[in-house]
Amino acid sequence: MKPLFSSSIQNPTQFLIFPLNLRLQIPHFLRSLSSSTSAGKPKWNSLANVFISNPTLLILQSCSSMFQLKQIHAHMTCTGLMNQIFPASRVVAFCALSDSGDMRYAHFVFARIEKPNCFLWNTMIKGYCSAGNRSMGFSFFRQMIRNRVELDCGSFVFALKACGQFAGEIEGMAVHCVIWKLGFDSELLVRNGLIQYYVETGYLFFARQVFDESSVKDVVTWTTMINGYTTHNCLDEAITLFDSMLSSDVEPNEVTMITLLSACSQKGDSIMGRTLHEYIMRKNIRCSVNLLNTMLDMYVKCGCLVTAREIFDRMECRDVFSWTSLLNGYAKNGDLESAKKLFDEMPERNIVSWNAMVAGYSQNSQPMEALKLFQNMVDVFGLVPTEDTLVCVLSACGQLGCLGMGKWIHDNYVNKIGIQVSLILTNAVIDMYAKCGSIDAAANLFHSMPEKNLVSWNSMISGYASHGHAEEALTLFDRMKRSGLKPDHITFVGVLLACSYGGFVSEGQEHFKSMERSHGVEPKREHYAIMVDLLSRVGLLTEAYELILKVPMEASEGAWGALLDACRKHGDVEMAKLAAEKLLELDPEDSGIYTLLANICADGKKWKDVRMVRRMMRERGVKKVPGHSLIEVGGKFHEFLVADTSHPHSSQVYRVVNELLLLSSLVDLEPQENG
Repeated sequence: MKPLFSSSIQNPTQFLIFPLNLRLQIPHFLRSLSSSTSAGKPKWNSLANVFISNPTLLILQSCSSMFQLKQIHAHMTCTGLMNQIFPASRVVAFCALSDSGDMRYAHFVFARIEKPNCFLWNTMIKGYCSAGNRSMGFSFFRQMIRNRVELDCGSFVFALKACGQFAGEIEGMAVHCVIWKLGFDSELLVRNGLIQYYVETGYLFFARQVFDESSVKDVVTWTTMINGYTTHNCLDEAITLFDSMLSSDVEPNEVTMITLLSACSQKGDSIMGRTLHEYIMRKNIRCSVNLLNTMLDMYVKCGCLVTAREIFDRMECRDVFSWTSLLNGYAKNGDLESAKKLFDEMPERNIVSWNAMVAGYSQNSQPMEALKLFQNMVDVFGLVPTEDTLVCVLSACGQLGCLGMGKWIHDNYVNKIGIQVSLILTNAVIDMYAKCGSIDAAANLFHSMPEKNLVSWNSMISGYASHGHAEEALTLFDRMKRSGLKPDHITFVGVLLACSYGGFVSEGQEHFKSMERSHGVEPKREHYAIMVDLLSRVGLLTEAYELILKVPMEASEGAWGALLDACRKHGDVEMAKLAAEKLLELDPEDSGIYTLLANICADGKKWKDVRMVRRMMRERGVKKVPGHSLIEVGGKFHEFLVADTSHPHSSQVYRVVNELLLLSSLVDLEPQENG
């Protein structure tokens, strides 16, 4: 939702704005204010109920460029029309407020008007604020005070808007003092401006104080305060205030409902969202595209995709946000078929739409599709990826182990195109390198980071652990704790993996015990699974089995799988039968379980059990999934299955394989020299 009065952050320039005695009345204990991004320029020709008959001014009404304006200005100067305030104000208004205007020219014209009135001063303040130069806008307000220009409500509204760019609270509070001294505090427009100023600068206490002191409140007053609470994540207060609004004589409007539906989206409160939806229908509040989009987005973020789809289907007019919001909902909920169908049907796509689809594939374990879509987006449609795109694509590269593609993205987009590398993107690059086997590149990038967060440390600890660098992982964990960061459950996944791969049983057990005792992290299924793997690797199968039985939740497939795999290594057929039985309860269609159990039984010469396992597979219709491999060559991916001849170059591939087999057999036959 666009703010009712917007402001933007600029580098503060300190002014001595008012006389000293006025400035001393301002409290010194307030915190520094913050501000939000400004909206675009307003339309310049906002006069209503003004009849214009002068032909030159009528031409000015339809002026569309500075070139035309200068010609009209020259004519008005020659005819003496510029000596009159109203015609001069129309020229200044175009230059200051038009999309094709020029503030420098507006300043040039304003400086030559002998006695500019309040409207002209307000126009200059408003123009500079809209152009992003709020410091200059506030300077004009100062001059109005010093020149004793008669102020109106608009003067204070625009001055408060200009105050948003300062780093301290003194300027806005000084304007508030002038409002109070000159008696404008009773004006509804000014009070609404004050509430908006305090909301935007984060002073909700003062905003609420002005709100409560307002004897008259209109829909803007209520909506601005509700929006303030919503913007600063005080969602319960926003909903409570809305209840009070319903008890007043002021009816909510479309903007109010957009604000509240946004609050429900943030909170994930579908019950309140449905209540607001019913209220909108009951009161026949005008449902613009913006309101319907906000409602659609609320249902999507609350996980109510069926209702979201119903709203989408009933919308007479949809924009790219409507399509993308529903697409994003499908993608995040794993319904990639519906997401892709919607994506293909979209009449218009923007980078956000592409990002939603790429993220959907990447986050739902379809990294190949994510990379194909990314290549299509860049190569065919020529779109420039954003940070969100790159984070998702780098994740896909990490899942596939595509180091070449990941490094190409790092070199050609992260480093060369001038994208300002954020912490999130740097973490994604580290994670990609670590998962693709280039642990040194990940470490170099990690150690060069000027700032690290928990994700940075977790990625590097897990990277070291998964590559067998157990001691480096545990050393890094100690450094992380010394830096003051508190580990989370992902940190301990990496730490326990390091202990498991390194065979550090006692140290792994100690870290496992310390999770909840020292760090307040409750062990999850994956932590138990890693501990089972740790015990199983060193042959402590009974201890591993007993730990599985102690898991407070149902043990994962990973835990039973680790035990089954260890049974093959240590030749424990009976324990393997127990583990396989549990695994088949969890996933009876997994052919790998039957195959592994059959192999364990065969290794133990239990041929009766081997026949039993194979009979179970036949009876249940389970077929062994053929092994496959995936390689990347020249940015393209090639998948190979066992005994597969579908690849266009399969004959050449098999010829090379046969040559390698022949070469290896010849090497084996060569006599070994005694050292």
